[in-house]
Amino acid sequence: MLNQRLQVWIEGAIVAALCMVLSMIPTNIGSSFTISLGMIPITIYSLRRGFKAGLFSGLLWGLLHFLVGNIAFLTVSQVLIEYVIAFIFAGFGGLYATKLAKQLSENKTKSVLGTVVLASLVGCAARFFWHFIAGVIFWGKFAMWGLNPWAFSFVMNGASGLATAIVTAIISFMIVKKYPAVVIGK
Repeated sequence: MLNQRLQVWIEGAIVAALCMVLSMIPTNIGSSFTISLGMIPITIYSLRRGFKAGLFSGLLWGLLHFLVGNIAFLTVSQVLIEYVIAFIFAGFGGLYATKLAKQLSENKTKSVLGTVVLASLVGCAARFFWHFIAGVIFWGKFAMWGLNPWAFSFVMNGASGLATAIVTAIISFMIVKKYPAVVIGK
């Protein structure tokens, strides 16, 4: 029992490192738009290991930004929201882990793929909600085009979150369709 729990946490740390590596692939367009490729492994891991493990791995992913010096620092509260809270919420796809396991055991392939897409969307929405909040509170004063902070944050974080969700859903869908065992936790 202890060895299996340890394996889950070690796997989560490895996934967080993979997320960080994928985050370093340049997908930025301008200063505020990016596609976060790290959401793909965190989504698959969260579906494999569950909600708590997904939150833990998301936290590690957020903290790894500090180690590699990949943070934009305005204030302590902004950093906590964008690199701790937001990345913890990236694991929210794990809310569907039990449902997915049941669908897999019943061999409901179409339902499995729908759940993977839903989990991808929920995890991305949960994470980017916090980036949106930080955008309004902290980044709004840098708004381009004369937009108010709410509109600016919605446009920038909404576009990034939507693009990330679409890419995450498509790639996670393809991975699980080809290799369904990747989401079967043992």
